[in-house]
Amino acid sequence: MASPLKILFVASECAPFAKAGGLGDVVGALPKALKALGHDVRVLIPRYDTIKADTIHHQAPMAIPMMGTELWCGVEETRLPRSDVPVYLLDHRELFGRGYIYDPPNGHSPDNLVRFCTLSRGAFWLGRHLQWVPDVFHCHDWPTAAIPLYANTLERDTPFGGAATVLTIHNMAHQGIFSKRQLPLTHLPWSLYTSDGIETHDAVGLLKGGLFHASMITAVSPKYAREIRTREGGFGLEHVVNFRGGDLVGVLNGIDDQLWDPRTDRHIAHHYDVDSISEKVHNKRALQRELHLDVRDDVPLVAVVSRLNDQKGTDVIAEAIGPLLNLGIQLVVLGSGDPHTEATLAAWSHHGGGRMRAWIGFDEPLSHRITAGADLFLMPSRFEPCGLTQLYSQRYGTLPIVRATGGLDDTVEQYDGQGGGTGFKFWDLSVRSLVESVRWAAGVWRKRPEHIRSMQERSMRKRMGWDVSARQYEDVYRWSIERRRGR
Repeated sequence: MASPLKILFVASECAPFAKAGGLGDVVGALPKALKALGHDVRVLIPRYDTIKADTIHHQAPMAIPMMGTELWCGVEETRLPRSDVPVYLLDHRELFGRGYIYDPPNGHSPDNLVRFCTLSRGAFWLGRHLQWVPDVFHCHDWPTAAIPLYANTLERDTPFGGAATVLTIHNMAHQGIFSKRQLPLTHLPWSLYTSDGIETHDAVGLLKGGLFHASMITAVSPKYAREIRTREGGFGLEHVVNFRGGDLVGVLNGIDDQLWDPRTDRHIAHHYDVDSISEKVHNKRALQRELHLDVRDDVPLVAVVSRLNDQKGTDVIAEAIGPLLNLGIQLVVLGSGDPHTEATLAAWSHHGGGRMRAWIGFDEPLSHRITAGADLFLMPSRFEPCGLTQLYSQRYGTLPIVRATGGLDDTVEQYDGQGGGTGFKFWDLSVRSLVESVRWAAGVWRKRPEHIRSMQERSMRKRMGWDVSARQYEDVYRWSIERRRGR
């Protein structure tokens, strides 16, 4: 039996403490699955002032070399919910106590390079503070992509020199690009500022440097691992990804199947399972009443729970609302983002009668009620590294209608016309394609209820928890250690 590993997750987000997207869900769930496999797993995130948690204050602060001096940071400790996985909060009020994770609303943080390099270098100082040397640092996206850079330079000849680094790409579109004039503030050596390092178009590119220097790289779905090797999906870094292609693995995200479980979900009106799918309709009626829609069992209810931005294709949804409602469906949208899309949705919601409602903002309990109450779930993303909401919807027997990209293509099986599959897929992102795909799904819902029931049962029986992915990450960690130690 292989020996257990010491793994430190270092990230800018971790649900439920701080979350802007799927990255936070992964960091909040995967460590628990790895802990269940016997590994010593810990998490480090910044101490944002928005975090509400019971914490233990470590009495001794840490002095992290940064900005030509030492930044004194406090350390607080808490636990992931329903687990004994430690979460350490790096506390520096000037850098992290700002009421946001990355940038202020409609603004920009000019010191994000220093903020997140402090987090990255702080990972090594946390190890010293705890007298604990990880076997693997698991880094996530550009905010902690500097960890492999520090590991290969300033920490190379320290006790951390043998630690492997695994960099997971959640979204290649965000790369952490900063002025090269800021580089001395990070203490990273200028020897890294090369075309096969952190230099990118006369600027510092953290993600690019991390891709070159990490022991191994993962992407959050197998198809996304292929897409980031292309011009369309690589966002200018496809040549780096192809250079490191032998060290790239696509590992599909899982979901927290204890939190997202229609048998026990405390947020929904009526519990049900795969053997009592007919009870699901009680959640539909409750949602219709809550959102002041016409209470009708005979109308398919289509849901959207999403950030409202171009990546998610919600601009196309906003343009298609009129034709969609002409299909005789009900439409519910929950999300926030692009102001023009928000305004369009709000206007339709105000004039939509009993057919359409939009909730601008985000409400976690409402997202559960929508997932349980809807019949169909719409996700027309332009690109989607993995996506979690289509997994949640399948878990609840709410069949997804998705554009076949990235993890959406990996996780949704196309309806075959005979009752097989778990959803409906289309390829061309346009108003016409979206409307026709919803017409197709709504037609099956109306005319082939036995096919819908078969697809719901197939969806709800799928294994979507983190246990499968955690075993794949086990392999990745061991491979990364072998690469790091030259075997």
